[in-house]
Amino acid sequence: MSNKKPVEKIYLDVCTICRPYDDQCYLRIRLETDAYYLILNYVKSSRFVLIASPVHYYELKSIQNDQERISALSILGNFGVQINCNKQSVRQRTVELIAKGFGLGDAAHLAFAEAGADYFVSCDEKLVKRAARAGVAIKAMSPVKFCLLKDLK
Repeated sequence: MSNKKPVEKIYLDVCTICRPYDDQCYLRIRLETDAYYLILNYVKSSRFVLIASPVHYYELKSIQNDQERISALSILGNFGVQINCNKQSVRQRTVELIAKGFGLGDAAHLAFAEAGADYFVSCDEKLVKRAARAGVAIKAMSPVKFCLLKDLK
């Protein structure tokens, strides 16, 4: 009998994956960037599984900065795992979240995260707070909070 814990699945939204390309002059952005890289190292070492969804790829294709877009797509391509989920259920959940006041992109990200991840990680503080208030079926938090929660070093 194995005592090995199941690998936890995390869903990083696009603003988190692209955090390294934001203005690093601000302390909060630097902390979130460092937290993102720390999480990514744990994904690379298989402590966590990075969940990727069609919403990621759709959103990333519209990024104008070639280096940022290619880097983000590379991260998802190399480390992201597509979940096997009922697409109709995800669509329905997206509609429900939109009715609760979420924008289409945020609602779709949250719906996919609920369908296949244990944690939803975002640098969008308003989205994280709104998700908590709306009672989404997934733990939503900032990358810094996730690192603190999981004691990542």
